Amino acid sequence: MGEYTPPFTVSAKAIRLVAEISALVERFAIRLEKADGLRLRKANRIKTIRSSLAIEGNELSEDDVRTLLEGKTVIAPKQQLQEVQNAIRTYDESPRWDAFSMDDMLRAHGCMMQGLCPEPGKFRRGGVGVFAGDRLIHMAPPPHLVPTLMHQLFNWLEHAEDHLLIRSCVFHYEFEFIHPFSDGNGRIGRLWQSLILSKLHPGFPHLPVENMVFAAQDDYYRAIQQSSDMADCGPFIDFMLGEIRNTLRRATADSRAELTDAEQFIISCIREHPGISARAMAEKRGISPRQIEKHLSEMKLRGILLREGARRNGIWKVCGE
Repeated sequence: MGEYTPPFTVSAKAIRLVAEISALVERFAIRLEKADGLRLRKANRIKTIRSSLAIEGNELSEDDVRTLLEGKTVIAPKQQLQEVQNAIRTYDESPRWDAFSMDDMLRAHGCMMQGLCPEPGKFRRGGVGVFAGDRLIHMAPPPHLVPTLMHQLFNWLEHAEDHLLIRSCVFHYEFEFIHPFSDGNGRIGRLWQSLILSKLHPGFPHLPVENMVFAAQDDYYRAIQQSSDMADCGPFIDFMLGEIRNTLRRATADSRAELTDAEQFIISCIREHPGISARAMAEKRGISPRQIEKHLSEMKLRGILLREGARRNGIWKVCGE
């Protein structure tokens, strides 16, 4: 089997987005380590499951997903309940799977689609097209080519030297282009991009990638269509990286709404007296300079404050102001 490289162009925009995402994901990881991090992880998991299935037409709400996660009963159509229960089980299992393993992807499909399609965990044996209403927008490759195309794609994913953020987007697009399964391609493709990103940073599995796709479905399909028309998935890379960046921005900005009294005091001091020192803030607050410095350091890591200038004569500023 010869080596295969999917056709894609990395734009200047994509390079800039990779740098932004790399900085933001560190702040997101710090956010997850806060006291309410477990609650945030659970909330994001619920959003992920609900959004990935809602894209496919499932009508259960986030409250319904939460209820099922807690082992309680929900009254809903049998297939929709099965979809959610399968997704819960699949996301429970996902930390055990290797994003570079095609066998693990087949296991994931078997788990996600058990009882929902004729051959869960197996590549399709028939032709399949992607439709927008009654209009065919993409005819997938013939079924006898699917195993070879997927082997080539996984081989490229594991051995290419491109940044893993770029590879995750290219894989997502190429996977949807191949459409290797008779059903469940969308939910597996989105799950697998999250798994690939988890190899880059452990914070990514807790970022609701599926939620951002759900919120921007029209743009998502437009980026896929534009990439197909160009025979280059550069537009899809730009779109996905932009959505990941925006989601991380929202996730890290949310932490500002949960500032402690001490952190709110520090922001107030900086706004009222630009250039105020940690010692001066400590005197006003009646605590030690070391305590203020600890708050300043954490707020800088969370992207709430930034430091301009040298250590001795620099000043603190509130990000975005």
